[in-house]
Amino acid sequence: MILDISMWIWIPLALAIILAFINQIKASFALLGITLIGAIIEQRLNMIGLAGIAAGLLVAYKTPSLEKKWQLGAYLFIFLWCIALFLHLIPGFNNAKVLDAVVTGPLSVPFTLYLNLDKPLILFGLLLAYPALLGSKANINKKALIYTAIPLFSLLPLAWGLGALKPEFTLPNWWWLFALNNLLLTCVAEEAFFRGFIQQSLSKRFGWIAGVAVASVLFGIAHIGGGLLLVVFATLAGVGYGLAFHYSARLWVAVAFHFLFNFMHLVFFTYPIMK
Repeated sequence: MILDISMWIWIPLALAIILAFINQIKASFALLGITLIGAIIEQRLNMIGLAGIAAGLLVAYKTPSLEKKWQLGAYLFIFLWCIALFLHLIPGFNNAKVLDAVVTGPLSVPFTLYLNLDKPLILFGLLLAYPALLGSKANINKKALIYTAIPLFSLLPLAWGLGALKPEFTLPNWWWLFALNNLLLTCVAEEAFFRGFIQQSLSKRFGWIAGVAVASVLFGIAHIGGGLLLVVFATLAGVGYGLAFHYSARLWVAVAFHFLFNFMHLVFFTYPIMK
């Protein structure tokens, strides 16, 4: 593990994300401000990156109050801003490499992990632009969630059966770092974008089946770098996360399903892929 004192800035960021999910929005953004100031001091962010953040957050803040004829353009801007953050296209970020070519086990390929500062900002931009992001307080359909979980978590042994993975029980000494990063920085950003924003927006306009389908396909395409088989499995996993969001009406449930899937992959199978 590669850890240094400059990484303290991810502590208020993690707390900001947690507070956002319990609707403490003002406190959440206050901690985000501390994170960004700290990132500049610790040279994890420069003024160009800060300008890119500020532009996105400002447009996001104004979006809900815009006239409808301007809202579409604003949402398109937010969509592209999120894509840029996902792909690390906005300059000025110095994300921290914390694991460098480590292996979970002898059957797995080397794995490198960064603590990203840019990707988690997607949550905060979407919270401003799309107030319904976190879902509602509708009743949770627990039975449907169980029926969703069974095929979702069956995807891992299915991938084994197709030769994409192999069983490999491991719990590396850096598992806790993987878990915190995956839960708070990766799964939150991805679920906020694909389920909270895209799926929910499309569901309200075209129905929930279309919302789940389109968001899942886009989620699969986002994994194109891993090959066609990964796109297929990511799409199917996206259907599971989408159904978890639909049947719970709560974004945190989709995040939990996503994280548990990834953590089971780490612990019980070759990660990220087999040699």
